[in-house]
Amino acid sequence: MRTYSKAVHAAVVAASAAALAVVSPAPAASAAAVTIRVVPAYSETQEESSSWFVCPTNQVLTGRSHRGDENADTTYTCSWIFINDEQVQVSIGDWSLEYRENNSNYSSPPNQALVGRRHILDENGWTRYRSASLAWRGQTVRLIDPLWTGDLKESNHNYQTGTQRVLIGRAHSGDENGNTRYQHAYVTIDA
Repeated sequence: MRTYSKAVHAAVVAASAAALAVVSPAPAASAAAVTIRVVPAYSETQEESSSWFVCPTNQVLTGRSHRGDENADTTYTCSWIFINDEQVQVSIGDWSLEYRENNSNYSSPPNQALVGRRHILDENGWTRYRSASLAWRGQTVRLIDPLWTGDLKESNHNYQTGTQRVLIGRAHSGDENGNTRYQHAYVTIDA
């Protein structure tokens, strides 16, 4: 009898496992099958007090550095995004409203990355941003898990996003000795 009950128990366990395999949703392996890479591709340096920058076609901002005051240089870094080795399409939107640089705080609309920044004069001048939507095979590329950096001294910093992240916002307070923070998000797609 004991052998019989073990055999029945084993059969019930096996049937239950088979049923679970049929009704369980596919594991996250389908999302893992998609490979996303953010690859630095271009950088450009401009004088901060007359900066008018937009990333090249199909690239997004992934870094910015600045040394000195408004007459010193700012360097922008742009990257391509690849999903399964296919380039993501970047559709650039309009420029944002103007923000006074010494008290600015900008975040892109949902699922849009920064692609441009325009600034004139010093900390009392105006700054505008340009965002873009992202698509792969006609599907919206999502930007999730937005995070802000800690404070960085504007006159002496170099910020580059981490793996699979892009810039989506920036905040600044004060003059060149004031603080700058960057908002960045993780690139993903619904598989």
